Amino acid sequence: MIVYTEDGSPTILSSHYGEHYHSIHGARAESEHIFIRCGLLHRLGAWERTEELHLFEVGFGTGLNTLLTLREQQTSHLKLRYSTIEKYPLGEEVYNHLHFSVDLPEEDTLLQALHRAPWGEDKVLQAGFTLHKYSDDLTAFVFPPDIDLIYFDAFSPDTQPDLWSEDVFARLAASCRPGAVLVTYCAKGEVRRRLARAGFRMERLAGPPGKREILRGTYCPLV
Repeated sequence: MIVYTEDGSPTILSSHYGEHYHSIHGARAESEHIFIRCGLLHRLGAWERTEELHLFEVGFGTGLNTLLTLREQQTSHLKLRYSTIEKYPLGEEVYNHLHFSVDLPEEDTLLQALHRAPWGEDKVLQAGFTLHKYSDDLTAFVFPPDIDLIYFDAFSPDTQPDLWSEDVFARLAASCRPGAVLVTYCAKGEVRRRLARAGFRMERLAGPPGKREILRGTYCPLV
């Protein structure tokens, strides 16, 4: 069921998990704050723009994080490989009714292109932006190598505890390059400790509207 949030952008209430895909205090505001400003733009602060950045997203969901990243890439010279995993992709009858843009109607066309892109293969959506969508179960997934940035946007640990496990974080870390950055809306202490044990140097940051804190980690493997 589509629900409109406080900033006018939509989210979806999952009938299966009983949770919203995004914050009801502002879906777009949440994604822009956590994943774009605290994630992508932070990572680019120490990035050589001639290299390709490999971004891995846990939870493709509505495609909002991907859309905002694609928009940011349009205004930069960044080469970006965007890998994302989703076990339960939205159907066309749902994503055709998602409208995140209030000033750029062409974003709705881009959003539909993201959802219609084939699963399991590379799709070049624009110069410098390659999308690869995996329709798989994260708990048994073999992560692609050389990850530089992670958007961890699964449903909450209370709802999907197996996706926030020590094993998932350890396997994810093993596919990261040193200096890789992970951002997530979840600020639970146990999640922070598990990520730290996987090799991430963790920090708490101010959250978006309606949320006090979020987490960001930088992968620093032991040598």
